[in-house]
Amino acid sequence: MPFIDRDGVTVSYEIHGDASGGVPLLLSHGYSASSAMWTSNLPALSAARQVVTWDIRGHGHSASPSDPSAYSEAASVADMAAVLDRCGIDKAAVGGLSLGGYLSLAFHCALADRVAALLLFDTGPGYKNDEAREQWNGYAEARAVAFEREGVGALSESPEVGMGTHDPKGLALAARGILTQHDAGVINSLPSIRVPTLVLVGSNDTPFLAAASYMAAKIPGATKIVIDDAGHASNIDQPAAFNEAVVRFLEEES
Repeated sequence: MPFIDRDGVTVSYEIHGDASGGVPLLLSHGYSASSAMWTSNLPALSAARQVVTWDIRGHGHSASPSDPSAYSEAASVADMAAVLDRCGIDKAAVGGLSLGGYLSLAFHCALADRVAALLLFDTGPGYKNDEAREQWNGYAEARAVAFEREGVGALSESPEVGMGTHDPKGLALAARGILTQHDAGVINSLPSIRVPTLVLVGSNDTPFLAAASYMAAKIPGATKIVIDDAGHASNIDQPAAFNEAVVRFLEEES
């Protein structure tokens, strides 16, 4: 697995598929998961294009620096850009699940000229309301404390987190530095998105159904797909339906 060095922090990534195909796709995983969560999707998604997966700081094979200031939304977005640079990709379809979807939106906010399309899986755009954002950040802090106290025993039962390697110290730091949100910039950016956007959610992913509907309504021309009998990890619960939806969208829109 190759790495890039980001000011002393190693970030792991992998390249799949043929660069001579369609618009490349950058995929970002969810919190406490890793790039291993895309294993069942990569053969289909990379059949006609290059797909790049990577591990967020504190996750998978990327480093878990001890300095809390090394973890932030901005650092994650910069890591995504650096991975694309290393792969020689100027512009890509950018997508992810849960935290990875939110970071994809943040990437678009910062570097819209590098985004050919957005793919938002089982995710949300953050909060306009300060109180709601504080509640979310309280959840993130609780996750951090749980990993500090229980180690990997604090992992949820969602299938995507059961794949790959985990450093509980890194996950705690990532919860405080990356999972937390500090403003309404991402959610306020939705009406200004001008690239083709797929909003996909599992029918049983109750916490994110409203967020999916909100994003689909606010992003001009967005395509919304609900995957039947799938939970938060829709790509793992129903890989065939997920792959079909993503491949069709990419063929039509990017």
